[in-house]
Amino acid sequence: MARISGRFPWFAPGRRSTGRRPGDNGRRARNGGPPKPLNQRLRALVDVHSVAGQMFLLQVLIVLLLVVAAVITLLVQARSDRFQGARDRSLASAESFAHAPGLPTVLKKGHPGASVVLQPLTEDARKRGGVDFIVVMDRNGIRYTHPIPSRIGKKFVGTIKPSLAGRTTIESVYGPLGHEVQATVPVKDAKGHVVALVSSGMRVSRVSSAVDRQLPVVVGAGGAALALTTAGTALVSRRLRRQTRGLGPSEMTRMYEHHDAVLHAVREGVLILDADGRVLLANDEAQKLLGLPADAEGQCLSGLGLDSRITELLTSGQAISDEVLPVNERLLALNIRSTDRQGGPPGSVATLRDSTDLLALAGKAEVTQSRLRLLYEASVAIGTTLDVRRTAEELTQVAVRWFADYATVDLAEPVLSGGEPPVGSYREAPELRRVAVAGIRDDHPLYRPGEVHTYLSLTPMATGFVSGQSVLVPDVRAAGDWYPDDPGRLELVMSHGCESLITVPLQARGVRMGIVNFWRSRERPFEEGELSLAEEMAARAAVCIDNARRFTREHAMAVTLQESLLPRGLPEQSALDLAHRYLPAQTGVGGDWFDVIPLPGARVALVVGDVVGHGLHAAATMGRLRTAVQNFSTLDLPPDELLGFLDELVNRIDEEATAANDEATVSGATCLYAIYDPASGRCTLARAGHLPPALVHPDGTVTYPDLPASPPLGIGGLPFESVELQLPEGSNLVLYTDGLVEDRNHDIDTGMHQLATALAHRERTPQETCEAVLGALLPDRQRDDIALLVARTRLLPPDRIAEWEVPADPAAVAEARANLTRQLMEWGLEEEVFTTELILSELVTNAIVYASGPIGVRLLYDRTLICEVSDSSSTAPHLRFAAGEDEGGRGLFLVARMAGRWGTRYTSEGKIIWAELTLR
Repeated sequence: MARISGRFPWFAPGRRSTGRRPGDNGRRARNGGPPKPLNQRLRALVDVHSVAGQMFLLQVLIVLLLVVAAVITLLVQARSDRFQGARDRSLASAESFAHAPGLPTVLKKGHPGASVVLQPLTEDARKRGGVDFIVVMDRNGIRYTHPIPSRIGKKFVGTIKPSLAGRTTIESVYGPLGHEVQATVPVKDAKGHVVALVSSGMRVSRVSSAVDRQLPVVVGAGGAALALTTAGTALVSRRLRRQTRGLGPSEMTRMYEHHDAVLHAVREGVLILDADGRVLLANDEAQKLLGLPADAEGQCLSGLGLDSRITELLTSGQAISDEVLPVNERLLALNIRSTDRQGGPPGSVATLRDSTDLLALAGKAEVTQSRLRLLYEASVAIGTTLDVRRTAEELTQVAVRWFADYATVDLAEPVLSGGEPPVGSYREAPELRRVAVAGIRDDHPLYRPGEVHTYLSLTPMATGFVSGQSVLVPDVRAAGDWYPDDPGRLELVMSHGCESLITVPLQARGVRMGIVNFWRSRERPFEEGELSLAEEMAARAAVCIDNARRFTREHAMAVTLQESLLPRGLPEQSALDLAHRYLPAQTGVGGDWFDVIPLPGARVALVVGDVVGHGLHAAATMGRLRTAVQNFSTLDLPPDELLGFLDELVNRIDEEATAANDEATVSGATCLYAIYDPASGRCTLARAGHLPPALVHPDGTVTYPDLPASPPLGIGGLPFESVELQLPEGSNLVLYTDGLVEDRNHDIDTGMHQLATALAHRERTPQETCEAVLGALLPDRQRDDIALLVARTRLLPPDRIAEWEVPADPAAVAEARANLTRQLMEWGLEEEVFTTELILSELVTNAIVYASGPIGVRLLYDRTLICEVSDSSSTAPHLRFAAGEDEGGRGLFLVARMAGRWGTRYTSEGKIIWAELTLR
């Protein structure tokens, strides 16, 4: 109610008034009802008892008088204009004829000669000039010409004396033609003497008739103007009637008085401003609350010395609801509304309510809000990673930003490695390690990260850790004689400004892991209400630290399991110079693996694979597949056949998991299997869904061999294909998993291009190549395992290889032994001659007896002595124990006893039986 001013000369439409008209019993028609008939609206409009009716009649009367005056003025002006036109036309005609050349000469003829000449001339000039007469007369006023010929020779009616003196005379007279307006002009001869007079004129009746013809137009225009202005006045009066609610003058006065009394009696300030920010109204309460001077009305608000904030809000014109502002040590609730929303003048009306009693409550609410903001920031910023140290650092950083000057976190040693401190009660604080420190300055005397210390039993830290309760020390100096390990450290800490302390133990799920300390200066010591805030923040951090601790433990267990399933070291062999790197993912172990498997004939198998997924299941599956590959490799199978057996194994594993309703299926695994033979330099490769290897040629160029793309293991449906490559000595064959080249920031093609760039250096060793590749491609946040295997090829020297054919004749066995003895003597292996001869004799004899076709013998001198006998048969010999009465069956038994290893492998031409002897 305080928002309507009694001093304002207007009212916003739609507002209720407090005045009542006599006899209406306080009833008013509400807006939005059915429309009234036209006669009722007109009757209400001209009701003289209302302000609107009085204003309407007054304005109509004024407009009527103005229209009448305008019509009269137009008539007078029109008549004046017509007389002036007649005067000008008469004067022009008279002067034109009076100054005509030859007129004085014609006048010398006198009467009647001059009349004969001039009469037709004057008539023609009269008709052309549009006047009623042109009369030429002598100095005595006797007419020479006249429109009425009978008037020629008679006396001119009018004044001629001024014209005889040489002046022009204009007058209104009653002549022969009636009431006339005439102009008389003298006619002068060459010497300047007036010899005659010329008069021209028009009848007044002609002038009056022109005005009469224009009078209807003038009256019509006046009537239209009256109607238009009456309609406009009616519209204005109707709007005024709606705004005044049909109240009379006395009622309006009473309403103003009521409103004025209310405005200055309420305990709420009312301030009305115009569009320019000038004060139109300020009641007593507004002047008191804002400290306005008594003459504030009419002045600009910005010049009254108010606070810039409230001045900006009051003059902004924006709608504001319950904005709380401090003004002159008061707390004011401000509401602002625009005054022109329903047709009122531009400006705003503001109400102010004294809410000083809410100041203390607002302060408490602000403190509570800041604490909630701190807890929200802590919940967002703490625990972003599953790293114990990083979580502790986040806790100290949040605390220093919002809560304390310095913050420290100390944790027990087992927590850092994922272990769990002893569960139960403590008699004294254990040895703790400072993990994180943050503060407003870096030159503090607090323990640095990494330092190990033990709090003495008298310190609040030890008390809080042992009891499991938080400790608040508002003033460290007044707390008593308690000192840490170093007696002088406390003094240094306090001299640095750390004189108020809150220490809170970090515990979660019944495990007490460490303690957090919050320090402040004496200027703003900790209060009792802030203890719960510190406890809440520490509790949230403790849960995050415990989660990180558990993750660290589980991750360490998974990594340990994974490392136990991976090769502990590379086997000794001479075919390849090898280097490898294996990096488990930071967030969880995966199923990547690699292997190096020595094969018969100095050959080496290289394996790299990847099981889809992460966790213990992926690591366990990786171990099963690696074991399977090692077992299948003992069969000395080609790469494509080995992958076929491995694919069948994966299908069997998935079938077992499906039968047991176990979701932990392999769901995809990739593998690349390569066999390198140093005797020939050939490398046979096959892959199952894996990325192709990178081949670094001796000249430093890098290529990716085009291996047939086969589906991953467990998909089935298509056979695997292998490719044979001839590798020059000194080539680098690089096997890797997708974690090295695939990243969220780029696609896999970009990663393979970066890998090729990092490998394009032929002078690097395999170890240096591994370091260079990881330095160039290792991501900042490793999300997948990385397996990298670099193999530099070597060739067996030709003088370490001996080959010859043996005829399928038992007599050729002696020649074969002789060739063997001769070759071993060249290699300096005299001690191995007897054993090797016996093995070779048995293998060649067995081939002659049971095989067909050509028989070949090859000796390889590597780390061991390898003896190979090849034939075209596909049947393999079997080791058995011969009975006492058996004549055969003891040859392979002797070979097995004398050779370190022996076996059979199949080729496209047949088979090879080999035996490997360890050199002494």
